[in-house]
This record gives sequence, C-alpha cells and structure tokens, in this order.
Amino acid sequence: MKSLNLIQVVRRYGPVGGMERYVWEMSREMAALGHRVTILCEQLLAESAPNHIHVIELGVVRPKPRWLAHLRFSARVSAWLAAHPEENRIIHSHERTAVHQFSTFHGPPFATVKNKPWWQRISPRIYSNLWLEKRELYGSQVKAVIPNSPLIADALRRYYPSVSSRLATPIMPGVADILPRPDRHVPPQGGVIGFIGKEWKRKGLDIAVRIVAEVRKQRPDLIFMVAGPDPNEITPLFQTWDGGFLLLGETDSTPLYAQFDLLLHPARQEPYGMVIAEARAAGVPVVISNACGIASELNQDVILDNNASIRDWAGTVENNIGCQANIIKRDWKTVAEEQLECYLKYSEPLAKV
Repeated sequence: MKSLNLIQVVRRYGPVGGMERYVWEMSREMAALGHRVTILCEQLLAESAPNHIHVIELGVVRPKPRWLAHLRFSARVSAWLAAHPEENRIIHSHERTAVHQFSTFHGPPFATVKNKPWWQRISPRIYSNLWLEKRELYGSQVKAVIPNSPLIADALRRYYPSVSSRLATPIMPGVADILPRPDRHVPPQGGVIGFIGKEWKRKGLDIAVRIVAEVRKQRPDLIFMVAGPDPNEITPLFQTWDGGFLLLGETDSTPLYAQFDLLLHPARQEPYGMVIAEARAAGVPVVISNACGIASELNQDVILDNNASIRDWAGTVENNIGCQANIIKRDWKTVAEEQLECYLKYSEPLAKV
C-alpha cells in the first residue's frame, strides 16, 4: 500500500477518555505503518505529540452550549483546511464537522431524541443538534460512516435508514498494553471496585454508588475508586458515605486496572464500552448493563438489565469480585489495518498520494 495522507479530526487529542483514546491509539498505529498523519484538534492533552504525527491545535472553544461548541470547532477545521489546500488527502472526523470524507460514530445518534414526546423536542438546541448530525451523515463529500460497534450501526439504520449505503462495517476499539491484574486474595470484607467514565450520568455512576453502598453492607472495608468525572461535581453522590471512596478526576486510567478487583459499569447508554474492553485485557472481572455495545462479547451472567434491582446488581458483584478473569485483548494495529481497508474500499482515488 502506498503512503496515505491522513487528517484525523478530534477536539481533544490525547490518551484520555474513550473517543480520544481511540483516535490517539489508531493514529499512532497509522503513523507506525508509514502513513502521513496530521491531527486537527482544539488542544493536545499530552506532554508531546506521538512520533511522526503532526498536531495542529486550533484553540479551545467555549464548551457550552454543546451544539455551538461543535459549530465553532467545525468552522475552525473548515477554515484551516481551506487555508492549507492539498490534493489526495483523506479527512477522517470524529466530531460534527462539514468537510470530512469519513466519520466515525462513537456515540448513540442524537436522533434518539425523537423518542420523546413532541413537546419535549421543541427547542433550538434540539434542532441544532439534529442539523449537525444530519450534516455529518449526509454531506455530499462523505464517503463512509463508520460505527464503533454493531449497537451503533443498528441505531444509525433505525434513525437514518437512507444512510445504509454509506454505512461501513463497524470498527471496534482496541486496547493498549495494560498491566495485568495480579492473582491476589481479596479479603471477604474488602476489595476494590472501579468505575471509569467522564460522562458519568450516561455511564450510570449514580447507580454504581448505590450498588457499591449495598455491597459495602457485607464488605465494610471495600474501596470504590472513581476516575473520569470532576470530583467537585460528583462529591454530592457520596454525602451519606463515611469514607471508603477515592475520586481521582480525569486521569490516565491504564495503570488503575491492576488495582481493581472488579469494574462496575451500569451504563444507561454505552455505544461500546472501551473501559470494559480494557478491564478484560487486564484480567479484571466486570459487571455491566445490557445497554453496552460490548455486551454481546461477554458471558450473560455478568450482564444485568438497567431495570434490575440494586440488590440483584450487588449480588452479581459479590459473585464476581476478585475472580481471575481470562485476558482478552484486541490490539490497536488491527483497528488501524481495518480502518485502512475502509479508506481503500470507499475512496480508491484518494488513496494515491
């Protein structure tokens, strides 16, 4: 394969979060395979850019309202590309942009809002977000839309049936090298349960707090470690607790898995669940909701319905905490190779740099 000229677009570029980690790892593998990689982002969230990757920081936009932040960032991306014209480049966005040829869908379609009563859908925010999503999917320059899980592929087909002709085979995330959890004895009154997720409401942290509180009735020395959310924002969830929890904020989660005796992820909506894949790669047992895209890859005895009782959740956690899980890992080189195949399949002329 000839070297490709690849532009990857993401607002935050670094080894944090789910989508951000996806772009960070995939772009590094693309560069390692000999392709020219440029990142257009608001900011680099690392001390330095990875080897052989050119990072362009376009400046941080005001994060709220979210739809307006998407629009402002999109305008900066369009302006930069117009000011730096090049032929035969592949523009791959992970955001709501207007100039991409490829777009990876990392989250559920905003169009799920159509399930709400009509009077809850009358707002400029909803109209704007739906317009941005349709532009991302149906722009005349778009070659392919790439879901990051079969769950997202199904959702896109359901809410946007006419996108099927440009809907690519899902390319699911990989996992970087992660320190495996050592085979250790978990004391009957203790252990460590982990939760990772910046978007904590969607990922069910409030439910997890109630589940762990129930488990702590039998394991009073149990520690609950939470990474991702701003500690100041989630501290009220623990107002009835007397210790027993650590709020780590936004941090690199990779070193944490070896400390966990179980990962708890009772998400209300989770397109894939990268933290679940990472936990499996570290040999950490997991208990998750059936709203996670990765659920089809797991044994059903660790998957609960979102409407299950807190007692049922706690019982499943108790049955699995400290178990030595099999290490299951999909590497990022495979992800990059699948993405390269997608580029060539949908845009042969663009592949000739």
